[in-house]
Amino acid sequence: MAKAIMIQGTMSNVGKSVIAAGLCRIFRQDGYRVAPFKSQNMALNSFITKEGLEMGRAQVMQAEAAGVEPVVAMNPILLKPTNDIGSQVIVNGEVLGTMNARDYFKMKKSLIPDIMKAYESLDREYDIIVIEGAGSPAEINLKQDDIVNMGMAKLADAPVLLVGDIDRGGVFAQLYGTTELLEQEEKKRIKGLIINKFRGDKSILDPGVEMLENLTGIPVVGVTPYLHVSLEDEDSLSERLEGEGTTQDSGKVALIDLAVIRLPRISNFTDFNVFESIEGVSVRYVSSVRDLGTPDLIFLPGTKNTMRDLLWLRQNGLEAAILKAHQAGTVIFGICGGYQMLGRTITDAEGVEEGGTIRGMGLLDMDTVFESEKSRTRIEGIFLSTEGVLSGLSGVPVRGYEIHMGRSSPCQRETFDSLSSQTGSSGSDTQKAHCKTVPQSLTSIQDTISGVKKQEGAWKDNVYGTYIHGVFDREEVCTAVVRSLAKAKNLTEEIGTSMDFAAFKETQYDLLADGLRANLDMDAIYHILNGD
Repeated sequence: MAKAIMIQGTMSNVGKSVIAAGLCRIFRQDGYRVAPFKSQNMALNSFITKEGLEMGRAQVMQAEAAGVEPVVAMNPILLKPTNDIGSQVIVNGEVLGTMNARDYFKMKKSLIPDIMKAYESLDREYDIIVIEGAGSPAEINLKQDDIVNMGMAKLADAPVLLVGDIDRGGVFAQLYGTTELLEQEEKKRIKGLIINKFRGDKSILDPGVEMLENLTGIPVVGVTPYLHVSLEDEDSLSERLEGEGTTQDSGKVALIDLAVIRLPRISNFTDFNVFESIEGVSVRYVSSVRDLGTPDLIFLPGTKNTMRDLLWLRQNGLEAAILKAHQAGTVIFGICGGYQMLGRTITDAEGVEEGGTIRGMGLLDMDTVFESEKSRTRIEGIFLSTEGVLSGLSGVPVRGYEIHMGRSSPCQRETFDSLSSQTGSSGSDTQKAHCKTVPQSLTSIQDTISGVKKQEGAWKDNVYGTYIHGVFDREEVCTAVVRSLAKAKNLTEEIGTSMDFAAFKETQYDLLADGLRANLDMDAIYHILNGD
């Protein structure tokens, strides 16, 4: 049986995922077979396993740090928010349904057998399981039905390390207040406190650490600095979404300027992380016309609600700005939901999202129809012959995964209704537009799970779209995009090429482990792990 240790936090985004990943790496370096685990994850960044099952990317990142293949047992419940009060509920990698928060809270304890079956499968195979909590264990209105914080710690009989974020301020109140709101048996499970994201002279903090230990009766097992490592972020709280898109060295927008539209329900923005490692390239997340500027390429990312986010684009003027940029020759690249937006129409007859039909941006002559069954698979293949600025992608190998509810196909009708952008119903002054050109497929791929081969995606002029997440992760693909954009600008300056992204992430996990080893009392943590 595996030994377990659990990382909980005083609130969301205090660094639980990163601390858990770092411990996974440290234990692996020390010779142990390690697995991450999170019973319930709420995030829009997800991943498809080799079996075709869906799980949260945070546990994928932690599995990579541990040097093991991600499996859905590491994250048996995934909640993907569809709006402010409801989520798609995914259990053991399969869609259970879409529920509002109240209905889910009523039934979630019935999922404990699924959680424990997943946990026990890891328990049989690994030496150590690093469990991550969610939010805070001191949500006193939710504690009676908890399955992810102290409820999970009790199920796994795991000791807890509680993490607070000093960068936001009030870390002593965070840690002390959290412990005081716990029941006595819960508080006993907390064996160590961690102050995370510290900047400055630690000696100034030491008196406060001593007072905190006296107040709580719990030792502080580490004050970890603000570590500058490039790792995947779990969800829309990611600090990279607030960034200015500057280069790491100069503080200025780089020679190649990439703009990602920050949709309200953006998902899998990890698709663009690879570009951040290339010298001379900047990645900016944009949510207003004012901030768009004149990028070299505009990415339309994935979204959990394509129709609603398309209406958002339309209402705040970004759609018009993107169309204007296209007319000026800017490259537009859509992935998954962003790809669907580029077409002529989006139809939701089954009520998967909003119901009805709305017009798309009309940059690709294709229609999308939502289906109730989700497509989940992993693929390998090549880019077909393309033209335009990104012609350098032609013949480049590609791999990744697909997660989507819609099917997009070339526009078969000679005309389509110009529909109301607000209501999704036919407008009174119906205009007609012709499907003049059937778009060319972008890739030729093979489903590595079913073996089915197909052509996928589309391109026309300088507009490109695909359902493939992780499409840029291969070094050849990322390099082809950057070099093509540099060639189009006649740049003579040196533009860096992408490195092997998998190898780059390995270096970041090692940097994370080094930073944590230097600032955590690993002897104390091993004693906690062993129950000493």
